Amino acid sequence: MPYLYRAPGPQAHPVPKDARTTHSSGQSFEQLRQECLQRGTLFEDADFPASNSSLFYSERPQVPFVWKRPGEIVKNPEFILGGATRTDICQGELGDCWLLAAIASLTLNQKALARVIPQDQSFGPGYAGIFHFQFWQHSEWLDVVIDDRLPTFRDRLVFLHSADHNEFWSALLEKAYAKLNGSYEALKGGSAIEAMEDFTGGVAETFQMKEAPENFYEILEKALKRGSLLGCFIDTGSAAESEARTPFGLIKGHAYSVTGIDQVNFRGQRIELIRVRNPWGQVEWNGSWSDSSPEWRSVGPAEQKRLCHTALDDGEFWMAFKDFKAHFDKVEICNLTPDALEEDAVHKWEVTVHQGSWVRGSTAGGCRNFLDTFWTNPQIKLSLTEKDEGQEECSFLVALMQKDRRKLKRFGANVLTIGYAIYECPDKDEHLNKDFFRYHASRARSKTFINLREVSDRFKLPPGEYILIPSTFEPHQEADFCLRIFSEKKAITRDMDGNVDIDLPEPPKPTPPDQETEEELRFRALFEQVAGEDMEVTAEELEYVLNAVLRKKKDIKFKKLSLISCKNIISLMDTSGNGKLEFDEFKVFWDKLKQWINLFLRFDADKSGTMSTYELRTALKAAGFQLSSHLLQLIVLRYADEELQMDFDDFLNCLVRLENASLHPFDNEHLRLPCRDAACPAESWLLDLDLQNFWCGTITPRAHSPLIVSLLPSPS
Repeated sequence: MPYLYRAPGPQAHPVPKDARTTHSSGQSFEQLRQECLQRGTLFEDADFPASNSSLFYSERPQVPFVWKRPGEIVKNPEFILGGATRTDICQGELGDCWLLAAIASLTLNQKALARVIPQDQSFGPGYAGIFHFQFWQHSEWLDVVIDDRLPTFRDRLVFLHSADHNEFWSALLEKAYAKLNGSYEALKGGSAIEAMEDFTGGVAETFQMKEAPENFYEILEKALKRGSLLGCFIDTGSAAESEARTPFGLIKGHAYSVTGIDQVNFRGQRIELIRVRNPWGQVEWNGSWSDSSPEWRSVGPAEQKRLCHTALDDGEFWMAFKDFKAHFDKVEICNLTPDALEEDAVHKWEVTVHQGSWVRGSTAGGCRNFLDTFWTNPQIKLSLTEKDEGQEECSFLVALMQKDRRKLKRFGANVLTIGYAIYECPDKDEHLNKDFFRYHASRARSKTFINLREVSDRFKLPPGEYILIPSTFEPHQEADFCLRIFSEKKAITRDMDGNVDIDLPEPPKPTPPDQETEEELRFRALFEQVAGEDMEVTAEELEYVLNAVLRKKKDIKFKKLSLISCKNIISLMDTSGNGKLEFDEFKVFWDKLKQWINLFLRFDADKSGTMSTYELRTALKAAGFQLSSHLLQLIVLRYADEELQMDFDDFLNCLVRLENASLHPFDNEHLRLPCRDAACPAESWLLDLDLQNFWCGTITPRAHSPLIVSLLPSPS
């Protein structure tokens, strides 16, 4: 179940400034460090304790790990020794080669590296056992504080470590990233591009080698010059092939980083080379242009020095670019800006960000294959107003990211299969309904629905207005998402579900007694029998009457209206403020009840006696309510059953409370009721649409005649 993020609408893409403090104390890194220095103690991070809970969530360590500070492992620990370089990164006993490949790429961009690893920390003066690192997460920078206790076995680091045992920046960076994601185990398995984005806030592009453009060498060369982070890997046909070694010394399913690209003179020819690094710190390519291959004998010492060629088994090697294309299957590039690598010009991009949620039963509609629910997904209006320079179309890039899936691994969450579609917008300024998608094809869409954290693609469309629909492939799958839209010219975006519009017509005025029809006269006579001498219906009387009448309806499923529900009905209809319904008030309500029953039956598509929550948006709109996705999600969480169905009494309660909210405005941010789902991630406290009850006083219930109830006209 995702956290229901309530965003005010599109937000400006943040420029990296001071990162947001994330420690539970609310204190910044510097405040915590000064506090430790004043006390003369070393920092211990209660948010990520030195215990097994920070290591694993589904297993126990096979050996007894001991948490030690660097000063307890070596005599003279150094944070960074001779600069943070790619050779400082050696993989330990954790399957996070994807993270190490990203860190190796990060060391090639000094500006990005200095952002992730602030330079205001060391083991020298001011050391207090505390360090901090900064990561980009879903459109903001976070400052992650850790203590320097690291898991060891026999005085050696168990996980990521530097080739120099006195250097600890890489091990501490891995720990901070593990804290960000909940545990070390959460880092097992992944794609280097994920960490690359978290290190830069950049946007990803993936190239399949079989489909790579002819100028792919130039594309990679340009990417490295612009400071982009690059990774590559070899696909596996099965789990058994994972980490299998090829005859050429390459590892299948293993994340490598691309660290250089160049050309060399070889026997009168210019040979294109590419440099690749294995995060293991060993095991290298053994084909042509490998460390000890004979090709290097024809290259002069000066040229070898320029290319930093060595014969060390350090995991880094050169290979011919043609061999690179033949042996690797995929290259991932994290661009710091979305500039197309095929172009020479660097543009200034306009960026907007939308935060949203797919919630089962209301906004988790799945892809277009599921027409009945697809239209309920979040819908974002995109207005392309300016053409590219000298072009007839507008260029933009859409990046859809599902949030916190790695952090939620411990709760059984997997990365969902996601994608998006773009439709030409009709002349309507509202959430598009099912019929629109039945008869209209998309103008553009993501290349595929895939189970990656982020899906991104470039598009060119004529100026105009479009509707962008992010979705999971299957319906009913829940996640929060971050949608980024990059455009070369200014584009206007708006969440079609962001506003609440509760604007109901005035209730009909009652017919004067001398103009009542014969049916209305019979209704008045029956009301007199129910109400008694005071000609007013109390909440207890209304409860008895409504339950008796609704039980007779065979075509709707119904449990039982509670007394509090009837008090809410009276609160809605009671114009005199006495906590009871007079005849005119009761008659207006009865007319409403008939309309609501007809609505319920109309949207009970399968005639099951219940309504699917995916039909609720349209049903509420027909009743006069245009709700934001956030309020719709809360209604579903409050009233729907496990099968995403609503009985009529829940539907009635929902409508009464919505009408009460429209007639009696109140500060709904401060009124909360417990969610009916005890497993709700928001600790079962959700904003509800309920109103404080205006009815007061204690009334003794009267006896009711079953005959009177049977004579009361059924609201049908």
